[in-house]
Amino acid sequence: MRIFQVRGEGNTTRLGLLNDGRALVLQAAHEGIATALDLFEAQERGLDPAQWRAAAERAGRFAAASWDELTRGAGARLTVPVTPPEVWGAGVTYRRSADFREEGTGFYDRVYTAERPELFFKASAWRCVGSGEAIGRRRDSSFTAAEPEIAIVLTRAGAVLGYTLANDVSAWDIERDNPLYLPQSKVYNGCFAFGPLIVTPDEVPDPYALVLRCRVTRGGREVFAGEASTGQLKRRFEEIVSWLLRSNEIRTGTVLSTGTGIIQPLGAGLEAGDVVTLSCPELGELANPVALV
Repeated sequence: MRIFQVRGEGNTTRLGLLNDGRALVLQAAHEGIATALDLFEAQERGLDPAQWRAAAERAGRFAAASWDELTRGAGARLTVPVTPPEVWGAGVTYRRSADFREEGTGFYDRVYTAERPELFFKASAWRCVGSGEAIGRRRDSSFTAAEPEIAIVLTRAGAVLGYTLANDVSAWDIERDNPLYLPQSKVYNGCFAFGPLIVTPDEVPDPYALVLRCRVTRGGREVFAGEASTGQLKRRFEEIVSWLLRSNEIRTGTVLSTGTGIIQPLGAGLEAGDVVTLSCPELGELANPVALV
């Protein structure tokens, strides 16, 4: 199943499903389910999502929509594919990430090889943006970069509900100045984009064979491009999740972003007006303009 959400009149968020390029948008709640989070919470209680979808279609609860129009924001527009209770991030899970951050102190390299991973609180729902919405660049940062990542959506028990594209936008100059500034580097308005879809595990044959690409354009001209594969991850998703759950209760719908292997070089940070596009054949395309916040 490929799940998305749209925001329509009255700022109402509604569940959508994409199948073979055919988009269906829920017009009214069915069996108490109106949003992606409703669906995930019901699934955790034992609901069969495929049976629910079939019943909702028979009841006429879905209406066909144009995926292209949803992407362009004509009328109802795409938004975050789930409204997350919270978002967490993992860091230094790829070798290139460790190498770039290192400045002779050794602690990033020690995190890369340590038993305990780096985990940090990334965002609340209102700091997140979906496809087509603006990501933020702090006004007090001189080098903010995209961090293209694969994110996983979790149940409260840590089971994977689905995979999605994510951009863990970060003010790297602030973090490099002093690691204690990590929260200011990571958490601010528009600091996290994800979507456009959540793809359920049955449609992702091998989560460690996902190729993620990033492209940054400025005035229509490409200023950065890179790619990485989840096959390069130092830590498996299951390991990261197990550490997240230690002494830490999460809620169903929590998003965990799993780290980046695509590094924007110094001097090539994001500027207002840039467009960052992430793509993965299995997960779709996430594009966001950049705005000063």
